[in-house]
Amino acid sequence: METIARYLMLAGIALFLIGGGVYLAAKFGIPLGRLSGDIRIEGENGSFYFPLTSSILVSVILTVLLNLIRLFLKK
Repeated sequence: METIARYLMLAGIALFLIGGGVYLAAKFGIPLGRLSGDIRIEGENGSFYFPLTSSILVSVILTVLLNLIRLFLKK
């Protein structure tokens, strides 16, 4: 049970940090979800939205941050 509790706490912390990042991005005017490479198709019967560029940008930022964290924790 302790391991499940530990994983739940880590997931909660991760969700809190992600929420804070989204909040700060909106506060500083970073247009996540509205970048030029994001795909948006709107028709009469429905719409389709795929944030391709935003996903790539977030992936690159998270990769750099996690690699820096791993580098500092090794020392």
